[in-house]
Amino acid sequence: MLGFTLVAVAGVLLVSVSVAWLLWRMSLAAEEARAGELARALGLRTEQILVDARATLERLDGLTVERCSAEHLVAMQDAAIARPHIRTIGHWRAAERLCGLGFVGPPGLRPARADRIYESGVIAWWPGPQTEVGGVRLFLMRYGDHDIAIDPGMLLETGPVRGAHAELWLEGLRLASTGENLDLPQPESLALGLTLDHANGRIVSRYSHASVLPIDIVAVEPIGRFWGRYLPAASIAAVLGLALIVGWVVALLRYSRRQMSPPTQLREALAANRIQVHYQPVVDLRTGACVGAEALARWEVEPGEWISPEVFIPMAERSGLIARITLSVLSTVLRDMGDMLRDSREFCVNLNLGSEDLLGNHFAQALSKRLEAAGVAPQRLKLEITERVLLNDDDTRARIVDLRRRGHAVIIDDFGTGYSSLSYLEKLELDALKIDKSFVDGIGTGAVTGGVIGHIIEMADSLGLGMVAEGIERAEQVDWLLQRDVRYGQGHFFGRPLSAEDFHAFVRAKGIAVAPRRTSGVEVLSV
Repeated sequence: MLGFTLVAVAGVLLVSVSVAWLLWRMSLAAEEARAGELARALGLRTEQILVDARATLERLDGLTVERCSAEHLVAMQDAAIARPHIRTIGHWRAAERLCGLGFVGPPGLRPARADRIYESGVIAWWPGPQTEVGGVRLFLMRYGDHDIAIDPGMLLETGPVRGAHAELWLEGLRLASTGENLDLPQPESLALGLTLDHANGRIVSRYSHASVLPIDIVAVEPIGRFWGRYLPAASIAAVLGLALIVGWVVALLRYSRRQMSPPTQLREALAANRIQVHYQPVVDLRTGACVGAEALARWEVEPGEWISPEVFIPMAERSGLIARITLSVLSTVLRDMGDMLRDSREFCVNLNLGSEDLLGNHFAQALSKRLEAAGVAPQRLKLEITERVLLNDDDTRARIVDLRRRGHAVIIDDFGTGYSSLSYLEKLELDALKIDKSFVDGIGTGAVTGGVIGHIIEMADSLGLGMVAEGIERAEQVDWLLQRDVRYGQGHFFGRPLSAEDFHAFVRAKGIAVAPRRTSGVEVLSV
């Protein structure tokens, strides 16, 4: 009951924290999506306006009419009327403005120094004192003998600035702002997306748009306004979270009543032969043909309700039941795969052993009797042991030597995750090792485990050990392993653990590989 209470309390805390974290992440994600979409629209609009201004200048410069004639003035007027963000258009000869229209007087804007001069011939001045007219600082573009002045404030009339302070940056220079002296962070000092500024009680966002021009939008708003948008939805979700907590406690109560003595239930399952076996295909990486299978114990306590091996196998070891599980799996394998093991000289099944199986001669004797009764050669059954078994006493290691002498190949399971060393491998003269899934997952990702696997392969090669890579899920992992002469593998890329019926269908589809090879005098076909 103490254990159940601790589990219940831990479960409630875990669910509460998870719900709170989920609500927070959902709110941030929604805000990022909202602001990001608005910023994208604003950036695209700004980009279109500037590109259109460039095209308008080029079009005016290409007119063949007489400059400052009625036709010329009408063309400039049409361009300005169609674009409300344009404040003035002018025609220049050198440094003299000959004619123009808009809100700028005849002298025109005469800024001293350009901010950008482009290879295309466009000259640009960012808003500043030298482009200020009537208290408005304009963005000025000149091409050929025409210039256009744009009011940058109109660029921020729509977008992610409703109710927030914002700035628009172009090519690293401030182009527009919703107010003066905002003192907002520069874009390069911010990460993309939302940044929580708890010290100042605000949310700072930065979004970029760079399909044609590099545009950044920086916006700031009080954190209270953020919560005002999402608090109602968060409250509803919190109620649902509380309901989930109640459901969790009820489920634990029901589970506790049903599972008051799991070891007792496991003994009953063994006595009733309810421990099932699923078969994980082992394939030849070169051909894709199935060369064997790993036999995996599965416990279905009720129809459709399974207990994970990660739960009941450690429990069986603590309860002294692991040897019974091993023999139960062996009997099932001989029943399910007997014909295939007798008829094929290439197909093998891997059987997992626990430390209890190697404490005496009882397992080896039972194994020999059952194989003889089934008419199956010892070479067809391979034995997998975990690395921690290697650390037991000399008697245990003697059992391993005896099993190899009987004709069984012995494989280290999940190599690299335990305590084995090069000295153990040399002393025991094992047949093969399985490269743990954690190392295979690192292939091609740049993870540290991706580098370790290469050393494991080199060590195995130096000792003449066969190799099986576990947990293969991607084609690029297969290619990488083949390039390093790792011949065999298993994982979801080839097939999940299957029932006996499904496994036979899998073998019929894939075929059985041939060409056995030998390691240390022992025929090893699936490694």
